[in-house]
Amino acid sequence: MPNNYRLAKVSSLLKKEITLILQNDLENDLIRDHFVNISKIDLSGDLQHCKIYITSTAKEKVRKEIVANLNTAKSSIKHILGKRIDMRRVPEIIFKDDFVLDKGLSVLKLLDELKNKTQDNNDEDKDANS
Repeated sequence: MPNNYRLAKVSSLLKKEITLILQNDLENDLIRDHFVNISKIDLSGDLQHCKIYITSTAKEKVRKEIVANLNTAKSSIKHILGKRIDMRRVPEIIFKDDFVLDKGLSVLKLLDELKNKTQDNNDEDKDANS
């Protein structure tokens, strides 16, 4: 079983190279028109399977289409990776949509609404006491 240091190094290398492939080598207008970022890579211990989590500024429907397009193009991405990196076997790739950014923004929005509501209640209390 590979150690954690090796997993981290391979994950970092894969993230760097796949980011370059997404920016420069894919001929997909949908991916080029929307900001697509790799948020996380889950690499199996045997280095054979890789889940790549994608975030984007696009709407949810468009993000799903982007992920579908990436999963369609994963064989060509894997082929390009094989040419760029020196590995015995390039891992199988699966692209997934990462909702962490959306969840974080919704939590921030709720906190902001709560803050505004509390502030409004404090302002009403001050006006009532005056």
